[in-house]
Order: sequence, then C-alpha cells, then structure tokens
Amino acid sequence: MNILGIGNAIVDVICKVEDKFISQNDLEKGNMKLIFDESEFKKLLSNLKIEKTISGGSVANSIVGLSQLGNKVGFIGKVSEDDLGEKYESGLKNEKVDFIYNKKKESLPTGTCLILVTPDSERTMCTFLGTAGKINENDINTNAVKNSEMVFLEGYLWDKGDPKKAFDKAIKSAQKVAMSLSDKFCVDRHKDHFLNLVKDKLDITFANEQEAMSLINAKNFDEVIKFAKQNKKLIVITRGEKGAVSIYGDNIVEVGVKKNLKIIDLTGAGDLFAAGYLHGYINSMSEKECLEKGTDMSSKIIQQIGARLS
Repeated sequence: MNILGIGNAIVDVICKVEDKFISQNDLEKGNMKLIFDESEFKKLLSNLKIEKTISGGSVANSIVGLSQLGNKVGFIGKVSEDDLGEKYESGLKNEKVDFIYNKKKESLPTGTCLILVTPDSERTMCTFLGTAGKINENDINTNAVKNSEMVFLEGYLWDKGDPKKAFDKAIKSAQKVAMSLSDKFCVDRHKDHFLNLVKDKLDITFANEQEAMSLINAKNFDEVIKFAKQNKKLIVITRGEKGAVSIYGDNIVEVGVKKNLKIIDLTGAGDLFAAGYLHGYINSMSEKECLEKGTDMSSKIIQQIGARLS
C-alpha cells in the first residue's frame, strides 16, 4: 500500500447558513467547536437543512483524494455499528479506499461533523466526535502500518490517553510518518506534544500559517522559516492567498495560488492540498511539482461544495 491514513472517522453533514446563525449559537466563524453533549449537537442539527452527507474526517478526505489520483490507499478510523457507521464504511469503499477496521456496537454513536457554510464561503465546524475519538492501540493494525510506504495522521485525533497510545503504536511500526496539525485549536491545546512530534517523530508536517506560528509562538513568519530550517525535517505550510511553501533544511520552495477561481466552499482545502502533495511525494516528483499538485487539488475543491472532488 502507498499510504495508510489514521484519523477521525466522521460523517460530514454540510448545511448552508446565514451569518446570524453563527453568532446566535456562540460559534466562532471559520473555526471548529467540539461538542461533547450529544443532545446539544442534536438540537443544533434539528434547526438545519442538510445539503449532503459524506464519509469525512480530515485525513479520510486526503486519503480519498489520493485514491482518486490512482494511489493504493487504506484508512483506519473508529465507527460504531450504526446507520452512520454503515454509511461511512460504504462511502470509503465506493472511493476504492481499503477500510481497515472491524466495526462493532460502541457505547457512543459514529462521529459527526456539522459543516456550516456562510454566504462568504467560510466554513464553521461543530464536531461531535462520538466513538471516533475513542480510538485506541487495539484499533491499529500493525501489519497494515508496516506494509505501507507511509502513514498519514491528523492532529484532530491526537489526545492524551488512548489516542496517544494509538499514535505511538502507528509511529513505531511505520516506515515514514506524515501528520497534519489540523487546526490552531488543536495546536494550542497540545502545543508541547505537537512540538515534540514535529521535532522528533514526523518525517513530514503539514500546517497552515496560523498553526505553524502558534506551534512555536512566532511573532512573524520569518521565525517559522528559521525554526523549520533548524529542524531539518520537511515542513509544508499553506499560506492562503500567499500560496504554499515547503522547508527542508536550507531548501525552501514556494509556489503561488491559482488566480480567478470561483470560490464556493473552503471545506477540505487543506486536506486536498495534502493529498496532492503526498501524491507527488510518493511518486517521486520534484518538490515544486509536489507543491503544485497540492495547489491544483485544493483549488479544484474550493470551487465546489464539500471535501470530495466530484
């Protein structure tokens, strides 16, 4: 297998809302809110018209993108044996992704992410992790990890306790490890642990500019460049309208963004960027080509609703 993703198995539920819905529900536009109370989540959902549901989760989105580009890929993520769990598994299998997890009835339901898209195309997420966040080391298939050229992890999944043990088990058996820092919220919450991973455990780190700056408490982007050069591990950073940059020791490569795009929804931009980049990496393309493939994939996805290229 080329790449095995390990991440939150979450069903994306996409809804269009007005700005006032965001403020009325005390949400912060463009960010993610974790909801721990199932009834609170259901109440939020009950006021909305669902546009579509997709087998999502950040790394799962990347893995599907990699599959669409012709790579042999698999995914490990925890779902329950319920209606959404069934939908999740069949959704991935339809995309030719090997779903390496035997589901059973769990005490918590399959995870769900409410993606609220406002008229300006920003997405605000409310995530009820359900059983997805309860992943543990027994859920990690060591053979699948060993037989993959690379394992791709997500910061969203990392948490103290069982998820950390699952991460450690995967990292220990992997040939190469890539990880996305996922969200500034995740970085702020787990800063010391993430910094340790970036310095010592990861071969490739994906981050956006905000996340990278937060990780090292940088005052400006030059400090991020300096840190990455000294770190001597591959760090790939997306910078919105400024394009993307990869830093590996003294080797710094930059690409710009595609112009004149009709942006509809930013969901999955980072996930599909990572898919394009890793496609290039695994197929021995040049650094510039990897970044360009990432940019190409992300510019396609933001011109449609959701995180799946149709």
